[in-house]
Amino acid sequence: MKNFFCLGLLLSGLFGFSQQREKGTIEVTPIVGYATSNYYSNENLSNDPISSVNFGVNGDYYFNNRWSLRSGLLLQTMGSEYSVPELLMYNIEEKLTYLTIPVNANWHFGSTRKWNLNFGPSLGFLMSAKANDEDIKSMVNSFQLGLNYGIGYKIEIKENIGILIDYQGMSGLTELNNDGGDIKIKNAYSSFNLGCVIQL
Repeated sequence: MKNFFCLGLLLSGLFGFSQQREKGTIEVTPIVGYATSNYYSNENLSNDPISSVNFGVNGDYYFNNRWSLRSGLLLQTMGSEYSVPELLMYNIEEKLTYLTIPVNANWHFGSTRKWNLNFGPSLGFLMSAKANDEDIKSMVNSFQLGLNYGIGYKIEIKENIGILIDYQGMSGLTELNNDGGDIKIKNAYSSFNLGCVIQL
């Protein structure tokens, strides 16, 4: 019985700390995650999603214990896989790599503010674009405006160190193709991430 009581105290110490932050608090969070991406369009597309690993770093500046501004630098791979019937169903995998800067409002909720819900725009800058091994960067819009949304949960290890588990989604608002064609193709992206939260 005594051992169970000690275990309960230990668990409450790990997971029961308040996550409330004061105005001016800054958190930096290196992250790595598993992502899936696909194209969506105003036309019916016969395509499949691709998967990738994304990584980067986020930063939160707190205005009070409920709201912060989240931004950062993220390296993200987006794209799709599809077949070309004219080439005897030849499979093409397009991979578009972006350096993305999110500018999101982040709402911290729950009694200890461990949960967060973030939303806002993201600015994506095309770093590379390939269809299989062929460079197609000149055919792709070099800038992407996206709508970000996500939810996360923070586990406190120490007062200034924590682990973040979150889901992030992004819907592209700008067209991928820069030729002004009738088919409007945009990115759809989602990722499950793990991060280390460091309070400065």
